[in-house]
Amino acid sequence: MRNLKKLLENKLINDEKLIKYGFIKESGKYYYETKICDDNFKVIVEMTEERQESKVIDIAMGEEYILVDVQEAHGDFVGRVKEEYEEVLNDIISACSEQNTFKNEQAKMVIKYIKEVYGADLEYLWEKFPTNAIWRNKENNKWFGILMVVSMNKLGIDDDRKIEIIDLRYQKDAIEELIDHKNFFEGYHMNKKSWITIKLDGSVDIERIYELIDNSYELSLKK
Repeated sequence: MRNLKKLLENKLINDEKLIKYGFIKESGKYYYETKICDDNFKVIVEMTEERQESKVIDIAMGEEYILVDVQEAHGDFVGRVKEEYEEVLNDIISACSEQNTFKNEQAKMVIKYIKEVYGADLEYLWEKFPTNAIWRNKENNKWFGILMVVSMNKLGIDDDRKIEIIDLRYQKDAIEELIDHKNFFEGYHMNKKSWITIKLDGSVDIERIYELIDNSYELSLKK
């Protein structure tokens, strides 16, 4: 039995999508099975709130085919079973999960606010940087917000703990007055003359952040 924890890192399983995909719910557990390799093997996936596991069954032998989880196991046959097994798991995760990178309460509130007010969803543009995502203005495709997870020392703070931040557009002629290196910082990884960074740790009131999001959106509309 394989623990799917690593595959589901920063993912949130959607129960409704599991049912739509073909999972059966029984006694608080979601169960799914499908055949692979010309129906000679069966993939079984079981998910509960606490555990997400999968396994491959050799149908003729009636037992678990453990070679799919043995790294040293090679060969065309084993390779094919492994490949088709991974395809099933990746398809389930792609179809039944949502990105769950940002777990801080303020980050969740910001994501919800932007979705409700502007109808914009986070876009994860960089496969190598799964903790970076952007919001795009649908009218002109310009970015108006960026959500990231960074070490605080990246902001000039003597602390290497990770923190969730938001980058927003801001008026060029007023940035210097706003930046205090405590609550407001120059835009991280963006043009420091026209972007600001805010820590999403409660140091800035959420209503103030909403105002700055609205301001950033309006600025993104300008040519």
